Amino acid sequence: MNTMKILIVSDTHRKDDNLKKVLEETAPIDMLIHLGDLEGSEQYIPEWVNPGCQMQMVRGNNDFFSSLDKEREIEIGKYRVLLTHGHYYNVSLGAEQLILDAKAADFDIAMFGHTHRPYFDDSHGIIVLNPGSLSYPRQEGRHPSYMIMELDEQGEAHFTQHYLT
Repeated sequence: MNTMKILIVSDTHRKDDNLKKVLEETAPIDMLIHLGDLEGSEQYIPEWVNPGCQMQMVRGNNDFFSSLDKEREIEIGKYRVLLTHGHYYNVSLGAEQLILDAKAADFDIAMFGHTHRPYFDDSHGIIVLNPGSLSYPRQEGRHPSYMIMELDEQGEAHFTQHYLT
């Protein structure tokens, strides 16, 4: 099994300096997942990633003119992954609906954005995460945040939350 390094970001809202900085710092990556509210940057991001990087992006509630999918189902190694911005699941009030729906649909991992707050929960038999926002963080301390997912040689996923200071 090849190892894999995946950068997970959300809610950049066209303020892309932090995204460019994180892409430089984390390169090379095998995949970039953007969980919405790019506001047009989806056309530029492919130029900023390293060659061979797969792109997975979904539309957020502020991506009015975007042709990106509302949600995506992807495979990362042995994991079935749901990518969604999250606003259709009322994640601002909590991740419960997303957890229920993603579990019912047999996902191993559900990733969402929208709240601008980092979130990680693996206590319901499914991994649910939000990398937070690189542009407008809302959690205490308000540091822009992102997540790295790595698959090890055995294909097991490991997640680390990162903050820009």
